[in-house]
Amino acid sequence: MAQQQDLLKKIIAHAKEYGFVFPSSDIYDGLSAVYDYGPNGVELKKNIRNYWWKAMVQMHENIVGLDAAIFMHPTVWKASGHVDAFSDPLIDNKDSKKRYRADVLVEDYLAKIEAKTNKEVAKARKRFGDSFDEQQFLETNPRVVANRQKTEEIKNRLYPAMDRSDMAAIKQLIEDLGIADPVSGSKNWTEVRQFNLMFSTQMGSTADGASEIYLRPETAQGIFVNYLNVQKTSRMKIPFGIAQTGKAFRNEIVARQFIFRMREFEQMEMQFFVRPGTEMEWYKTWKERRMNWHLSTGIPAEKFRFHDHDKLAHYANAAADIEFEFPMGFKELEGIHSRTNFDLGAHEKYSGKKLRYFDSEINESYVPYVIETSIGLDRMFLAILSNAYTEEELEGGTQRVVMKLPPFLAPYKIAVFPLTKKDGLPEKAREIMDGLKGDFMCFYEEKDTIGKRYRRHDAIGTPYCVTVDHQTLEDNTVTLRERDSMQQKRIPMNEISGIVAQSLAMKTQGL
Repeated sequence: MAQQQDLLKKIIAHAKEYGFVFPSSDIYDGLSAVYDYGPNGVELKKNIRNYWWKAMVQMHENIVGLDAAIFMHPTVWKASGHVDAFSDPLIDNKDSKKRYRADVLVEDYLAKIEAKTNKEVAKARKRFGDSFDEQQFLETNPRVVANRQKTEEIKNRLYPAMDRSDMAAIKQLIEDLGIADPVSGSKNWTEVRQFNLMFSTQMGSTADGASEIYLRPETAQGIFVNYLNVQKTSRMKIPFGIAQTGKAFRNEIVARQFIFRMREFEQMEMQFFVRPGTEMEWYKTWKERRMNWHLSTGIPAEKFRFHDHDKLAHYANAAADIEFEFPMGFKELEGIHSRTNFDLGAHEKYSGKKLRYFDSEINESYVPYVIETSIGLDRMFLAILSNAYTEEELEGGTQRVVMKLPPFLAPYKIAVFPLTKKDGLPEKAREIMDGLKGDFMCFYEEKDTIGKRYRRHDAIGTPYCVTVDHQTLEDNTVTLRERDSMQQKRIPMNEISGIVAQSLAMKTQGL
């Protein structure tokens, strides 16, 4: 745990030092759980967003885009259930003064039990080798069976209590399990209380005439209320999807772990409208496609896992998370949900407008079912950043920190360096820069030694550095240096673009 915390601290410090992420209002000591993206961060974030959009919209003829407004009619949130039910059960520790989500404390306890089971399975697999029968082991090993029974007992208490909003029962469960404050080890807890997570504000020119509206807590409802507008104007036939990226806002009382949980964040969501009865088939399809997208970034498969939900939201009949191994452990990165027809049905009821689709293939009119894929862009940013951060020992006892970002996501693709500031080298370097910057994000730099410039660009993840020297003036060749291997080779300057473009090709199979 200490190692993981140290890694997260290093990533946070690196993100600030190299212009990826800054605390918001930093000169005023920041604003809790709000962050600004710096010059390199905004480029990386844009590239992740564009890659998602390409995979989701450009590669699918039956998915189109939308950019709905942040402000929406307040009845939208009544219909969606957010006004009445969008809250978290929170508990304070009286000794540490720390606040926690009560359900997460219990789920973290369950994760520790699961980790013990996984450890037992790993030991048995190593001991028995190819003859190991995992299913039989799970069903017969006394310690594993006891752990699984305990897990089921806890779930059978937690989730019904959550459904009933029985705060006393949740606190009793925490006390019965002997759950301690992760910071202080204290078990001195307050009562559990519900906190609504929506930000409200006033819209109107006068205080008397103003009406209460909300900053949207999710982007999905903008898609649902525009379902018919999009379907008719883009002439879509079911099955089809609507994709959207944009800001959402939640008054997270327990917001921590850098940009993993923020009060202002960005979502990338797609709602896929299907014929009732086919939703489970499409649910499985989108689980597979979304995992393929994550793997296409080059992150190892062992960094991801599916977590199928035992407790389903009121609108869902199936749900799973794609979890990523962040520095603080496996946490939710993306959700895939079968939302049934809850949202469109609720908006039909509250608006009085028909939100039905006439399916000419079966000569029937119905409210479509929906498969949702929802990923936090900021969390994906942190996943990419965490996986890329690498500390390397070099020959001679020196070290470097390198961000091994996928080249197509890197903020800058090429850095162009004149070896010196004289003898016509800057002019030649500028000529090369001008020829490349129309196609790639490029960085020009003259300051410091070549070695120091290489290290700076290793630290922000630039895949290639081009050095212009006196030989360049004679034969139009340059030194091309590759980030990960640090290998350098001499190439004609007119080959730079082709080499870089080849490395930036995005994987689109199975997306």
